[in-house]
Amino acid sequence: MTDWAAWHDDYERPDSGLSRRLLAVQRRVREALDGMPPGPVRAISMCAGQGRDLLGVLADHPRRADVTARLVELDPRNVAAARAAAPANVEVVEGDATAAAVYAGLVPADLVLVCGVFGNVTDDGVHTLVGHLPMLCRTGGTVVWTRHVDPPDLTPEIRNWLRDSGFHEVGFDTEPGRHHGVGAHVLAGPTLPYQPDVTLFRFR
Repeated sequence: MTDWAAWHDDYERPDSGLSRRLLAVQRRVREALDGMPPGPVRAISMCAGQGRDLLGVLADHPRRADVTARLVELDPRNVAAARAAAPANVEVVEGDATAAAVYAGLVPADLVLVCGVFGNVTDDGVHTLVGHLPMLCRTGGTVVWTRHVDPPDLTPEIRNWLRDSGFHEVGFDTEPGRHHGVGAHVLAGPTLPYQPDVTLFRFR
């Protein structure tokens, strides 16, 4: 069993793969916030861990006061760490990220973070989750996601599935010699009706 609190230790090593992935994710989150129109911004993060993907950006971003966010994480130690770092406009929920109901009130969101999820779900489960993302994301909103690029590399399929679900690719980042892939996609198609009783994915 993975110790999901200890898993975060690699963030303390600046040249670790996890730290490099975090930089790429935060860059895409910053770009998404920079490009959003004036007004309130709603964000959700699945399996948010200690929340570094979003909290590290909100710490100094000019739009930080516009953002209302919900981070969903099951490990109570990570929840405690995220709550200690979160500003008042970021809610950290100790709960099941697979349940669509946990995002009620903040979807469709302007920013959806699906980081560290796809690598822990079967290929069919990833396909299913991608198909549900238009329910969680508003038209014009951004999804930022991660998946390792080790063989067999599923990221080309994920990018195709996102396209088929109505998303336009903004960018896809990886680095030579690294294992991470980071994608950013904007929903160009319609938002699907919210179904709170849906199970979005299942872990392996």
